[in-house]
Amino acid sequence: MRNNLGRTKIRTKRRSSNNLQDFDGLPTHLREWVRNAVLPWRPLSVARAYKRALNDTGDPHRALAELDRLQEYHLSKDR
Repeated sequence: MRNNLGRTKIRTKRRSSNNLQDFDGLPTHLREWVRNAVLPWRPLSVARAYKRALNDTGDPHRALAELDRLQEYHLSKDR
């Protein structure tokens, strides 16, 4: 199942972590965000980006908006 990401120019890497366990360890609102994400985010990447955004903004809703902005940035690079 190497080609389940669709047509994208974004490079992927093989990881040796357990993504399902990492996903289960995310808070509920982040799991929901990953489920609705357009790009195939790794749970650890989402957690790291969210933590950074939360530290910068101090507000969970604004941190999720920052994740949306980050995703749009990556999508614009792919276009």
